Amino acid sequence: MRCVIARFPFDLTKSGVLTSMKGVKPEAVTGASVLIGRRHYPVKQVGEVITRQDRRDFTAAEVTRAMTRLGFTCRSGQEAVAAPSYGLTPLEAASALLGSPSSLGM
Repeated sequence: MRCVIARFPFDLTKSGVLTSMKGVKPEAVTGASVLIGRRHYPVKQVGEVITRQDRRDFTAAEVTRAMTRLGFTCRSGQEAVAAPSYGLTPLEAASALLGSPSSLGM
């Protein structure tokens, strides 16, 4: 599929992106991300790898649009992955996150 990223045309395929990202360790995700295989990669990291351009040359929106058209799952930076609370009170939820004293060896 032909995509334009940073004013340059690229012929991208899903298998080509998978091959390019194979063996690349994902950086910490702080904003928009792309699910490739079983890993979440920052959009800018994916764009840098597949285009071989500097991250400052393109926007996250350009890469997100291209990855979505190729069939990858993309998340925006505002979508927070929250743990379900299952109806616990705030105190119970905080205690569950910290762990019980018995599991800490006290």
